[in-house]
Amino acid sequence: MTSDALGNANRRVAGRMALFALVMLGVAFASVPLYRVFCQVTGFGGTTQVADEAPGAVAGEIGVRFDSNVNGGLPWRFEAPAPVRIAPGARTEIRYKATNLVARATKGTATFNVSPAQAGQYFSKIECFCFTEQELKGGEQVEMPVVFFVDPAIATDPDTATIDEITLSYTFFPVEN
Repeated sequence: MTSDALGNANRRVAGRMALFALVMLGVAFASVPLYRVFCQVTGFGGTTQVADEAPGAVAGEIGVRFDSNVNGGLPWRFEAPAPVRIAPGARTEIRYKATNLVARATKGTATFNVSPAQAGQYFSKIECFCFTEQELKGGEQVEMPVVFFVDPAIATDPDTATIDEITLSYTFFPVEN
């Protein structure tokens, strides 16, 4: 092979590798929003559904427990409401409480999940503070509403028919400026 041919071959390989690197970079940036959409559609990993309104209560009852967590870098106290027992399909509103424990304003954003994970596809939120940046002034305390319902179909799915209690868990993380 001549040096010109070898140089052309090397340039082709380098070009292909650069193109491959760009494609992989694009996949990396697209993976988070695509994964979020996948989880919202399927309920995978305890991801809840989003709805505009509740279908209406049906006979039966299911417990919903609430959990609250704060990442160590955020100086907040985050309190969950008491557990409730609700009728499947009933529109339910609860309120978490968040308090900024320092004198300066701080920002946080919450992620959530539902357990057991297979219940996520039947847990629908109408209103929620998740994935929305929340700013609390120094010492400020706020109530953060969550409006939700549990789809009555949870009782007819063989994988979820025996579930008597669902846990909705939120974790707040600091938002850097």
